[in-house]
Amino acid sequence: MKAFAVVLLSTILVPFLQQIPPKHLVDLTYPFDANSVYWPTAETFKLETDFDGVTDKGYYYSAFRYSAAEHGGTHLDAPVHFAKGKLSVDQLPLDQLMGAGIVIDVTKKCEANPDYLVTTADFENWEKQNGRIPAGSLVFLRTGFGKYYSDRKKYLGTDERGAEAVAKLHFPGLDPAAAHWLTENRSIKGIGLDTASIDRGQSTLFESHRTLFEKNVPAFENVANLEQLPAKGFTVIALPMKIKGGSGGPLRIIAMW
Repeated sequence: MKAFAVVLLSTILVPFLQQIPPKHLVDLTYPFDANSVYWPTAETFKLETDFDGVTDKGYYYSAFRYSAAEHGGTHLDAPVHFAKGKLSVDQLPLDQLMGAGIVIDVTKKCEANPDYLVTTADFENWEKQNGRIPAGSLVFLRTGFGKYYSDRKKYLGTDERGAEAVAKLHFPGLDPAAAHWLTENRSIKGIGLDTASIDRGQSTLFESHRTLFEKNVPAFENVANLEQLPAKGFTVIALPMKIKGGSGGPLRIIAMW
């Protein structure tokens, strides 16, 4: 009887339960269009029409072509972006791009300081309330700047384009010391946030990028809808365009629980 119960559980009940859709499913991706946020020096997203209409044979047909820099909109930074010889987009293992997610909420601090750096203390405070960051987590930093995404000046600190605009960028990021603490004391698969860069806008050395990427920890940038996620208890799937040798690429990322 016990053996029958085990067989019933493994062959019928488990597969059935696995087919039940999640109660919560959140798209963490902004649409790619003319309003997508790109670095001031990067080529922005363009969608051009090859054909859109009724063909000479009487059926409707549409086809478009697009172009853009790797790094813009909701996208992934591969480790090779700032660490020579480390993983490119196509080399990242699939299991590194999915797993349990957590959210570190620093919105209040960022409201008072648009150049705020998320500190080691912020991670330690999260752990006091939620327990140790689980090994293999995908970590998200909620700065609150996602609400400004449609307004480049508020989101980036400037709506200017070109090399001279870079010095005028103001948005929060990850403290390099905290990046070092994470890579040395915790085991995470990746880290993302609701700003244009894992390093704050005023960074000139991009030390958080370099620290994370030397350990092959990728970053997700311009992540949408983090305010809809709980502090923990959800699963993330983050699949970038598989660009061979790419330093980054457009990302479709979802959360479910």
